[in-house]
Amino acid sequence: MIGGGAAGLSGALVLARSRRSVVVIDSGAPRNAPADGVHGLLGLEGTEPAELLRRGRAEVRGYGGRIVPGEVTSAVADAPSATGDLRFTVTTADGATVRARRLLVATGLRDELPDVPGLARHWGRAVVHCPYCHGWEVRDRAIGVLAVGPASVHHALLFRQLTDDLVYFTRGTELDEATRARFAARGIEVVDTPVAAVESHDEDITGVRLVDGRVVPRRVLAVATTTRARLDGLDGLGLPVRDLPSGAGRHVVSGLAGTTSVPGVWVAGNATELSAQVGASAAAGALAGAHLNADLATADADAALAGTRTATQPGTADAGAALGAALGAATTA
Repeated sequence: MIGGGAAGLSGALVLARSRRSVVVIDSGAPRNAPADGVHGLLGLEGTEPAELLRRGRAEVRGYGGRIVPGEVTSAVADAPSATGDLRFTVTTADGATVRARRLLVATGLRDELPDVPGLARHWGRAVVHCPYCHGWEVRDRAIGVLAVGPASVHHALLFRQLTDDLVYFTRGTELDEATRARFAARGIEVVDTPVAAVESHDEDITGVRLVDGRVVPRRVLAVATTTRARLDGLDGLGLPVRDLPSGAGRHVVSGLAGTTSVPGVWVAGNATELSAQVGASAAAGALAGAHLNADLATADADAALAGTRTATQPGTADAGAALGAALGAATTA
């Protein structure tokens, strides 16, 4: 597994419980680290992100999986085995290498905020992006939506469900008369004057300063980030990527259960589904892990059959040794 968040650990857990040899390489920089808790995850609502990962790592280790801290600098496909099975080499920043038969890429994504002075320091607390991840925690506060394009219109409607005091800062985004009428009907104030900076006092946001000097009091700011799959060090795999419209982000293209066009490589979580919360990412990782195990089971059978056929050919010195070697190589996931 490349990535040790909800998707990577869930995939590792499924594989470890299937008696596969599993290594999780994790950089230790989860996207949700600034958040106070994980939300929308049934049975674990409000769990601190670090605590959730601690439990997940312990569960994977409990079934024999290994968690290796490190940054992946290279991942490439090697020549296949004698039986035609796939092989990969993953290298980390400290020079260590891991040989693997299959890969699950669960590296998550990177959020890019608009370049508004004073905004980034409040990310994950008073600056939020997802009404489902943070909405309840910021309910009934004075919220401002910093537009980043047409999609921010729907963003505003979602956050209006959470507060009666909502201001939409257009930041150059054009609003037609129908949208302005809808906003007015919902009591959403529209500010067309360009934004200069976010005003703060200690750790709290106090307002949004406009270029004309006026400050609009706000306590929370909602902004849709540009979301890009974290693929540092993975260029050698040739993963298929797709850019979202209007520069909204980039993700890995995947099919059923996280399959990719690269044989032997699966992807799960935010690297392929940019809007997935923790629960959805964990489910995707578990599904990918199950399909990955199924693929390995087929490869194991192929290798065993190849070993049997070799053993029955004239001149084979030790049929048992040949079959054992084939099985031994095939059962290392």
